[in-house]
Amino acid sequence: MNSVIQYKDYIGSVEFSEEDLIFYGKVQGISSLISYEGKNGIELIYDFHNAIDEYLSLCEKEGIEPEKAYKGSLNIRIGSELHRQAAIYSITHNKSLNSFIEEAVKEKLEKIAS
Repeated sequence: MNSVIQYKDYIGSVEFSEEDLIFYGKVQGISSLISYEGKNGIELIYDFHNAIDEYLSLCEKEGIEPEKAYKGSLNIRIGSELHRQAAIYSITHNKSLNSFIEEAVKEKLEKIAS
């Protein structure tokens, strides 16, 4: 079972409550709280899509820019020694630290996908 669902560039969590016997979740990566629920997968996906559409409609009506998750910029903490080693590698290979980290993440994700 997937633990995330996607719609219109938004990612939502998928959880299950044994007590209430419902699936539920919330949109990840933004500060606005957008939640949804359903008694089964079809209802969950329908409510997720509806919640996103309502959020986008509300933003349009109020003339505000909808939040976008995962814009391509992040702040990471990797420890000073790993940071130093990555910086040295980047310098000695004539590339930016940013491009080195981007390449490392891509490599890892390709290995996972294989």
